Amino acid sequence: MRGINSGEQRRTGMFTSIIIPTLNEESTLPSLLSYVLKHIDRSVTEVLVVDGKSSDRTVEKAQKSGVQVVIAPERGRASQMNYGAGLARGDLLYFLHSDTYPPPEFMDHITRAAREGYEAGCFQLGFDEERPLLRFYSWFTQFDINAFRFGDQSLFVEASLFDEIGGFDCSLEVMEDNEIMYRLKNRADFKIMPARVETSARRYERNGVFRLQILFTLIYLLFHMGVSQEVLVDFYEHWIR
Repeated sequence: MRGINSGEQRRTGMFTSIIIPTLNEESTLPSLLSYVLKHIDRSVTEVLVVDGKSSDRTVEKAQKSGVQVVIAPERGRASQMNYGAGLARGDLLYFLHSDTYPPPEFMDHITRAAREGYEAGCFQLGFDEERPLLRFYSWFTQFDINAFRFGDQSLFVEASLFDEIGGFDCSLEVMEDNEIMYRLKNRADFKIMPARVETSARRYERNGVFRLQILFTLIYLLFHMGVSQEVLVDFYEHWIR
């Protein structure tokens, strides 16, 4: 996968490529990129925004920040992240959502975990809104249970391991972030790092905290019961705003 997309041999040493998939994120992306660029160190070889053919000014604003911007040939978070991974030069890949802020010292945590022998890992979850139910939900993400592992916690993985397992499953429009956890944990030691990302609570505000968590739980259960992606996508689009 890596050789097909980039034709480049990865650098030696422990370098990290940060990969951010985007779609119509002009209002949130600039502040995130500014934050990320402020807190990275020399171990980061690139920040790569992989856009899904946005119809707004996401690409223009990302380019102004000075990061590398590419347009994925196929829209979809899994496809975009795989495309970015294929272009990346780092020994470690760090996948970050455009509405999620890692802790300021996130690179220290990732580098330390990798040096301790962990080939993949994520942060615990936090929200930008202080609500009891959100804090309660976030509390569970400290535990090593796959049901609590999703993409908004971000994900680091060794590039060689990512290639070995075949990356994200591009046939999945929903649950691609949870599904990959099972394959990663079957092959490698996984680290839940002792710090939290801060992700946007905007969907919870639109849908209601309790209601949305119930809907997410239903989607999780239906997915693992083998319900088709078509049904899951229809369910998501009908019930979640």
